[in-house]
Amino acid sequence: MQNTYNVLFIGDIVGRPGRKTVEQFLAQKSSQYDFIIANVENASHGFGITKKNYDELMSYGINCMTSGNHIWDKKEILTYIDEQETLIRPYNYHKSIQGRGWNIFSDKFIVINLLGKTFMPPINCPFTALEEALNEISSEYELKDKIIIVDFHAEATAEKQCFAKFASSMGVNAVIGTHTHVQTADETIIDDKCAYITDVGFCGSQKGIIGMEYESSLKRLLTSINERFDIEDTPPYILNACELRFCGSAINDIKRIKFIYNKDEVCENEN
Repeated sequence: MQNTYNVLFIGDIVGRPGRKTVEQFLAQKSSQYDFIIANVENASHGFGITKKNYDELMSYGINCMTSGNHIWDKKEILTYIDEQETLIRPYNYHKSIQGRGWNIFSDKFIVINLLGKTFMPPINCPFTALEEALNEISSEYELKDKIIIVDFHAEATAEKQCFAKFASSMGVNAVIGTHTHVQTADETIIDDKCAYITDVGFCGSQKGIIGMEYESSLKRLLTSINERFDIEDTPPYILNACELRFCGSAINDIKRIKFIYNKDEVCENEN
């Protein structure tokens, strides 16, 4: 009889409101999951992640932290990323860049992080990079019976959908989209073998603009002049995530999660 695995993927954590909401959710729910992944590239005031906040999130029971184009915004990342096997950065940066673009956990879960190209900073092709990553991984590990999950940090929905079909053909078990901070309602299983959602969403204040303060966001959009973004800290806070259920390495189900934390009261809506 094959083992079953419940995997939780938490959307982009934005600042202190995002971190505190993750803390509240995992205090109640972490025991339900065999493996927990979270995108942390916005965890420290919306841009990058400090070592202090990395340690804080580790204490909540997160097993793997993925990232994206903001991973380098806090320069102290360069002093500790090589030492933290839990934290991965997009694989399709130049190979000279510090950190790792994939890792294996508990000899079962392989997580790969990739950046999209469309409407994003210049980066190596994610399609070619996925092939390279899988070849690299297969030279070190037997892929049979492994669960391969890709965090595809990208802007364009068409690119995400096309990449997911491509990844499915390459034997990937789940492609979870991140970056836009807006949870999409298109969760599906491609060809009965690869779970997919265009964007898992974010964790932070519902009152803001994808976690940021409204006034600074509005000024930037009105004037087209770069404005310093500040975190919106007004509750209620939201956690967006998705739950993946596997039997052995075969995907059985993908389900969106929406969790609201209002400090005084907590409510939950699992879509």
